[in-house]
Amino acid sequence: MTRKTSTGSTHSGESEIALALAELAAIRADMVSDLALSQPHLERIHPNYLHSARNLLHYLSLRRRDLRPLQLRLAALGLSSLGRAEAHVLATVDEVLSVLNRLDQRACPAVGKETEVIDFSHGERLLADHTNALLGEADAGRKVRIMVTMPSEAADDYLLVHTLLQQGMDCMRINCAHDDTTAWARMIAHLRQAEQSLGRSCRVVMDLAGPKLRTGPLEPGPAVVRIHPVRDVYGRVSAPARVWLSADPVLYAPPTPASACLPVSAAWLAQLQVGEGLSFIDARGAKRGLKIVDVTADGCWAETGKTAYFVPGTVLLREQARSRHGKDQPDMHECSIGDLPAGETVISLQQGDLLILTRDLEPGRAATYDSVGHLLTPATIGCSIPQVFDDVQAGQPIWFDDGKIGGVVEKIEAERVRVRITQDHLNPVKLRADKGINLPESKLQLAAMSDKDIEDLAFVAQHADIVELSFANCGQDVEALQQRLQALGGNQPAIVLKIETRRGFENLPDMLLTAMRAPSCGVMIARGDLAVECGFERLAEVQEEILWICEAAHVPVIWATQVLETLAREGQPSRAEITDAAMGRRAECVMLNKGPYIVSAVRVLDDILRRMQAHQAKKSAMLRELHLAHGLPGLDTAAGFD
Repeated sequence: MTRKTSTGSTHSGESEIALALAELAAIRADMVSDLALSQPHLERIHPNYLHSARNLLHYLSLRRRDLRPLQLRLAALGLSSLGRAEAHVLATVDEVLSVLNRLDQRACPAVGKETEVIDFSHGERLLADHTNALLGEADAGRKVRIMVTMPSEAADDYLLVHTLLQQGMDCMRINCAHDDTTAWARMIAHLRQAEQSLGRSCRVVMDLAGPKLRTGPLEPGPAVVRIHPVRDVYGRVSAPARVWLSADPVLYAPPTPASACLPVSAAWLAQLQVGEGLSFIDARGAKRGLKIVDVTADGCWAETGKTAYFVPGTVLLREQARSRHGKDQPDMHECSIGDLPAGETVISLQQGDLLILTRDLEPGRAATYDSVGHLLTPATIGCSIPQVFDDVQAGQPIWFDDGKIGGVVEKIEAERVRVRITQDHLNPVKLRADKGINLPESKLQLAAMSDKDIEDLAFVAQHADIVELSFANCGQDVEALQQRLQALGGNQPAIVLKIETRRGFENLPDMLLTAMRAPSCGVMIARGDLAVECGFERLAEVQEEILWICEAAHVPVIWATQVLETLAREGQPSRAEITDAAMGRRAECVMLNKGPYIVSAVRVLDDILRRMQAHQAKKSAMLRELHLAHGLPGLDTAAGFD
C-alpha cells in the first residue's frame, strides 16, 4: 500500500510505471520467442508477405492474453494503450517500452536483428501495396473499392455494365452458382469494352459456389393459377388482372408482365377478336368472365375485374361465337385450358414441430393430420449433401433458410435425422425447397470445392483476376485450390478466402498463412452464412476480429452481404443500411449484390465512402475540422452541415 505523503502521488506513479514496464517487457519477450517457434510457418511464405506474416504472428502472440488491465495502466500514464497496433505490432510495443524506460530513467534495450520490426509507415504501406495488387489502384478521393455482383442480364446488357463502371465499380464479381461459361464470357467482354470506352480498369472476380448444403425438392403442389385485380383502399378496382392467352406461353412469352399465362388451342385463339367476351366457371365454381383487349401474332391479351382460379381443363366460352353458331359447333366457341405449371409446396413449421431430414432426394412433403388435428406423419425433406449425416450428433443446432428456422438434432437414424424445431415465431414459418442448411457446431468433413467448382475452375483460371473460395474452413482447403490452379498453369488468379462458417473463422490465422504463400490474397467477410454459423448476436464481434487479424497480416478485406440491399432491390435504403455501409470504410472493399436499382446503390455507396474517408481509417478516427465545433454563441463562424 502506498504511503500518504506529500510525494505519495509520485511514488504511486513510479510504481505504475515499473509495473507496466515489467509486464510489457515480458510480453515482448514472449512475442519474440513465439515467432522463433513459428518458423516452420514462415518457410513457405511468399517474399511479398514475409514481413506481414511475422507481424501477424507477433499480433497473435500479443492477443493470447487479456491486455485490458495493462491498457488501463498505460492510458493512465498518458501512453498508447496498444489499441491500434495491428499493422505494426512490435514497433508499437517498442515505442511504448522506450517511453516507459525513459520515465523509469532506464536505458532503452537494444533491438537485435532477429526482432527487426515493421515501423508505422511501413505497416500502412504494406497493406496499401497488397490492396493495390489484389483490387487495383484506388480511385481518386476513395480508397475503398466497390465490388458489384453481376445479374444475369449483364450478359446481354452492355449499357448496364458500362454504367456500373462509370458510377464507380472497381471489381466485377461473377457468381459461378448462376449462369454458365457462355454468359460469363459475355459479361467479361462487356466489361473490357466499357474499360476501353471509359479509360478505367476493373478487376474480374469469380466466386466458386462451394459445397452449399440445401434442402431437397418437395412434392409438386396443385396446378392452380390465381389472378386478381388491383384494388384501392375502398375495394374498388384500380387496375384489372391481365391474362396472356397463347398456344405456347413459353415459346410465345407475353411482351409485358402478365397476371397469368394460359395455354389454349392455336386454332381457337386465331378466331378471337378485340372486344369479345369469354365466360368460364373457375376452380371454385364461381362464374367469371374475360374481355379480349388486344390481339397479336403471338397471343391475345384479356382482362378481368374479378379474382379467378384456373386449373387445367377449365373451359373458356366465346360468348359471341355461341350466339352466332349455336351449340351444335362446340369447337367454334369453347376451348379447354392446357397444362399449367405445378404450384409450389411449402412446409409450415412452428416451435415444437418435428421435421424429418432424409438422406435421399425423393420429394419431401408437408406434415399430415387427422380430422381433429392430431399429427399423422411428420414433414419430410431431403438434403443436397447427405454424407453430412455422418458428421452430425444429437443435441447440435441446425438452421434453415439463412437462419430463419432454427432447430436441434434430436435423433440420428440410418437414413434420416429427426429435427425438433426450437425457434419461436408468432406465426408458422414456411420452409421451401433449395434453401440453405447450416450446422454450425458439426465438424463437417466436406471438401471446399465441389465437382462443379473444379469444372468451373478451368474458365476461372483463364479469365479471372481473383477467385473466391467459398466455405473455406482450413489451410488444407486453401492449399487444395492453390494446387489445382498451379496444375492449370498460366496466370494464377489471386485467392480470396470467404469466411462464412464457424470453422473458417476459427482457422483464419492458419488459412491466412497458407494463402500468403502466393504473391497476392484477400479475405471476404461473408456475413450472411457467418451470422447464422456464429449467431446473429455475435456477428459484430466476429467481423471486428476478422478485420483486426487481416490488418495485422496486411491482407485486404472485402465487406460483403446485404450492403445497401434494400436500396438495390427496392430503390430506397433503410437508415441502418446507411450506417452499415459507412462501417465498410474499415475494410478495403465493399461488395454490393445485384438488384433492379444496383446503379443507384453504387452511386450512393461511392458518395458514402468518399465522405467517410475524412472521418475513419481502419480503427482510427480521423479528426478533420468539425464545422459543428464553431457553432457556440459568440463565435464568428456559424456551424455548417458537415
